[in-house]
Amino acid sequence: MGAPVGVLGAESSGSWAVVPVRREATATRVTADGDFAEFARTALPGLLRYGHALTGNPHDAADLVQSVLEKIGSRWRGRHAFCDEPLAYVRRSMANAHVSQWRRTRRENLVADLPDHAVEQFDRLDNEPLWQALRGLPPRQRAVIVLRYYEGLSEIEIAETLGVTKGTVKSQASKALTTLRSCLRGR
Repeated sequence: MGAPVGVLGAESSGSWAVVPVRREATATRVTADGDFAEFARTALPGLLRYGHALTGNPHDAADLVQSVLEKIGSRWRGRHAFCDEPLAYVRRSMANAHVSQWRRTRRENLVADLPDHAVEQFDRLDNEPLWQALRGLPPRQRAVIVLRYYEGLSEIEIAETLGVTKGTVKSQASKALTTLRSCLRGR
């Protein structure tokens, strides 16, 4: 049995509270009478892992998950979980939000920051060659690779999650794997 984890969830009063969850819980389908707090409770660990793989660090992942769940949570009651697959809807929203953020920051003129050694020591994965190469991929390719190999989704599930065709998933995966191979061989 997994250790309890805290999740930020909506209460019936409309306020936010930390709700304990268990790691082994999974979220797939939610019935029309399902509530947002239950969905968030079961989906959060997987969404944080997905967000970490998309963004490359746990802090940005938590921000991404929180912003997406906040937007979806505020509209949850009227739509009864938006669709038959709310987890796919949230993943797609996360991928779209990440791509939008990447596009906004790409246009900015960035000045090199001094490295923060405390943050570098916090997450050992940042120094792994695979994670470094993964962060170098365009956001859409990174999302396809993360969903396929980290989350274990099929090409059809990825296409539905990202709102693209199966052929697009295949081509993005192929391009991403080629880029990853060349990056990792060059090390």
